[in-house]
Amino acid sequence: MQNDMRLSVFSEKKDRQLVYKPEKCIGCGTCVQACPKGTLAVGAVGAVARGLLDADFLEMKESEACLVCGICAKVCPTGALELKQEGKNLADMSYISRAMRITSVNESCVHCGLCEDICPRGCIEVTREISTDGSLKLVGKTHIDSECCVHCGWCAAVCPVNAISVEKPFAGTWTRAEDVCQTCHTCIDVCPANALFNKKWKAGERVEKITHRPDACIYCGACAVACPVDAIDVRKTAILPEMEKKGPLEKKLLEASVPEALLRTCLETDEAACLGCGNCVIVCPVNALENRELAAGHLNNMDEKALLEVRNGKISVVNQERCGGDGTCALICPVDAIRLVKREVE
Repeated sequence: MQNDMRLSVFSEKKDRQLVYKPEKCIGCGTCVQACPKGTLAVGAVGAVARGLLDADFLEMKESEACLVCGICAKVCPTGALELKQEGKNLADMSYISRAMRITSVNESCVHCGLCEDICPRGCIEVTREISTDGSLKLVGKTHIDSECCVHCGWCAAVCPVNAISVEKPFAGTWTRAEDVCQTCHTCIDVCPANALFNKKWKAGERVEKITHRPDACIYCGACAVACPVDAIDVRKTAILPEMEKKGPLEKKLLEASVPEALLRTCLETDEAACLGCGNCVIVCPVNALENRELAAGHLNNMDEKALLEVRNGKISVVNQERCGGDGTCALICPVDAIRLVKREVE
């Protein structure tokens, strides 16, 4: 449950303010798609979601250029951006997050707790006790925190009595290039709706590298923004809530590709700590995409790697600009000899 949220004033013009709430942001970049001036930037979504980088998903590149028009706030599906005038929130039915019906639970609820167990955001709390009127039933309360709900629909799907109703922000399409995907799991870790997973397989069985759950997906695009090899494509095909002035927003968003992620990180290495094991070289999705032998776990032909290589028994960064900011290398390193650090937005 989220209580006291941090606030960051991104831009200010006269009596208007654009305010960012990092705790509500899912790193989808929908606001970046819609911004008419290109003043917003999203990046390092994988590293931030994995806890490898102390930063927010979103940044303001040029606050002076921002019009404080509020279009970014209107398209944000979670309400992470707010437009304020003289301190008052201007959100109305022309904002997706305001027009979307809140996820609600009716009196049919039996307080079984399945929704609480399954919620990928941890925003459902069920309190229950055995009835004291002599009947064999549970009584209690099911509370859904609308501040952190992303409208994925998991709770409604598992509810045994259909007591929960959910409205999603977008319809869309999700595709992945199987030959490009390196199964780095960045998309799985980033997805706010638990809509992506790895199938279990039996000996000799072939399954897709990443499996998509369409009924859970909110087509936000965070997975595509975070993918370090651009293997995922997410397109919004409809804004689902009934909202005012939907047409201009649809022109901005529908069938548009996700914004290009800004490279907000640098790889920093510690040669003294490095064991030269090469695990980071193998798991790096950029390396593996360029050299399929690496994806199979081979460290032969050590020279001319795309991003990381081992030289003289120590890890070396070949090209910082090729990094996808996913942090897979840092996750696997047994001695913390490679890490992501934040670079300033240019």
